[in-house]
Amino acid sequence: MDNQEILMQDLATEEDEALGYSLRPEWLNEFIGQERAKEQLRIHIEAAKKRGDALEHVLLVSPPGLGKTTLAKIIANEMQSGFKQAIGPIMERLDLASTLTNLDKGDVLFIDEIHRMKGYVQESLYPAMEDYHLDLAIGQGPASDVVQVSIAHFTLVGATTREGLLAGPFRDRFGIRIHLDYYEAEDLQQSIRINSGKLDINIDENAEYTLARRSRGTMRIANKLLANVRDYAQVKGNGVLSHEIAEEALEFFGIDERGLDAQDYAYFQTLIEKFNGRAGLKALAVALSEDERTISEVYEPYYIKEGFLMLTPGGRVATDAAHEYFNYPVNSQISLF
Repeated sequence: MDNQEILMQDLATEEDEALGYSLRPEWLNEFIGQERAKEQLRIHIEAAKKRGDALEHVLLVSPPGLGKTTLAKIIANEMQSGFKQAIGPIMERLDLASTLTNLDKGDVLFIDEIHRMKGYVQESLYPAMEDYHLDLAIGQGPASDVVQVSIAHFTLVGATTREGLLAGPFRDRFGIRIHLDYYEAEDLQQSIRINSGKLDINIDENAEYTLARRSRGTMRIANKLLANVRDYAQVKGNGVLSHEIAEEALEFFGIDERGLDAQDYAYFQTLIEKFNGRAGLKALAVALSEDERTISEVYEPYYIKEGFLMLTPGGRVATDAAHEYFNYPVNSQISLF
């Protein structure tokens, strides 16, 4: 399989594969929560359809697991358009040119982790996004020439967890910016109820809410917990996912009341015990044997939301709330600078 095929495969997520099929909604009216984002998209989509135009380019911004890929597919469905998917950091100019020249009018090109796309590849997208043409170099050296190739009016949907890493001129070319927030427990509970029906899980209302509260405001985690607790109920219980079984299963899997697990406890143990409550990202990554990007993009946004962590000019700082929650004395000597 060549690089282009790898880039453009419309693969199910690991979570979908683990569950046997996709639990993702396919239409805006099926998407739970994110009401403001959905209403923004609904207005833009309806207006584009009335004009008979392609939708403006869309930038989806959020921490991981909140539904960016799902929304990109929904946009294509709502626009009745084709859908192509690529991954930003491994995309090169030739991949991009091949992809863009094969798009039909109105097609959605979804690029995940678009903030990790190489700068020169981002720049090659500028004329495609604004004027719907590509500048292709023909030949090499002094005899080379640049030929403009027209492409169909398409919609680029970019997904990012780090909007600030996008070049300013690239970011400005997205006409629609959608920010997804962490989900409320009630939204997650509704999703768990719907997905339990799809998976033929007999679950009670209290168990739904228990799972929702421990899902860290993240739909992807809610689906993972549902699948894991279902397995526990089938082996340790009578197959019914009751509140008692849910609590027992979550304790077994090491998920606490705030959805934190052993990795999260290790993070704050390291930050507070080894670094006295303040450390730089590189030092933390080395101490935890973890990738810096995973720490900053996957773990830390939730810590910040929960009030456990502050990002300061002097590094990562564990808040008083973190000291109290993880049973450490509050350190009043920590500097924020």
